Amino acid sequence: MNTESDPRFQRSQQAILSAARELLLEKGPVAVTHAQVAERAGVGRATVYRHWPRADELLAEAMATVPMPLLANPTIPTRQWLTRELTTLARQLELDDVRAVATTLASTALWDQQMDARRAQFATILADRLAGALATAQVRGEVSLAMPGRDAAALLVGPIYYRCTIEHGPADSTLIETSIAAIGTWTAR
Repeated sequence: MNTESDPRFQRSQQAILSAARELLLEKGPVAVTHAQVAERAGVGRATVYRHWPRADELLAEAMATVPMPLLANPTIPTRQWLTRELTTLARQLELDDVRAVATTLASTALWDQQMDARRAQFATILADRLAGALATAQVRGEVSLAMPGRDAAALLVGPIYYRCTIEHGPADSTLIETSIAAIGTWTAR
């Protein structure tokens, strides 16, 4: 019998993924380890390793099943909201586990269609949310964008991703504010 079609294999895989998702929501990315997931799922650590040999892949899978609150509910003034949200993104990317997931997702997506679909889904959510918030802010007269909204989204997230994942450094408030200022002309409100 094919292992993946075995109901026991499927049950343990689902229990592991559910446990990883619960730990992620309760304690954050650092809690999604083979040992903690095994304990929560009620399976042996070897079973977790059999399904997900690498903890970063398990974390990536768990993250893909959790609703992403980042950039979800824009508030007014948009610039202050944007600063808060991008700062939250930066603090998350400074965590080793989240940094590992972000880089694993990007690199694995080159040859794994499933991971590429997750990468595309994540990128689309971020770009759509940012572009939508910026378009609404522009209609309200808060900003005059110097570029299309999706390009602005890339310009906002790109430097943070680069600083945190490539340089392994903190994306400070100066970097975030400079990026926000670069996407257009903001009006004082």
